Amino acid sequence: MFFHIVLERNMQLHPRHFGRDLRDKIVSKLMKDVEGTCSGRHGFIVAITGIESVGKGLIRDGTGFVTFPVKYQCVVFRPFKGEVVEAVVTMVNKMGFFAEAGPVQIFVSNHLIPDDMEFQSGDMPNYTTSDGSVKIQKDSEVRLKIIGTRVDATEIFCIGTIKDDFLGVISDPGATS
Repeated sequence: MFFHIVLERNMQLHPRHFGRDLRDKIVSKLMKDVEGTCSGRHGFIVAITGIESVGKGLIRDGTGFVTFPVKYQCVVFRPFKGEVVEAVVTMVNKMGFFAEAGPVQIFVSNHLIPDDMEFQSGDMPNYTTSDGSVKIQKDSEVRLKIIGTRVDATEIFCIGTIKDDFLGVISDPGATS
């Protein structure tokens, strides 16, 4: 799920960046350092939407670097247990498949895939129904439910299922229209 929150960060800047465009340098360094990262507490920082304040700088002894406290608004993505997401399958093997929903990687075990789907090995491994009407392979779009998350300091891992009503393949790249 996406949230719009306010975060704070201390930015260190080298004295060569001091001048008229000091604030712009701080903002561009903040965007470069923060966007696309993951904090276990808040989730993946998708984009910075605004700067609330840049505090007074504090000179670091011995280095000449200056530390500026910056308060900024950002959009974060944090998956939750029980949330239904749409994802793209990235890898299929006999243990299950991996899918990506934005920056989050989700593993769906073969025990959490409907019983009528069986693993087919070959040059394009996939899970196929007995009548061949539905196929999960690389680049398939699936709707799945997150049943568990593990949060590390810099990463979030998820376990999902498609063994529920209204879950499963949304679009199959191998199907002909």
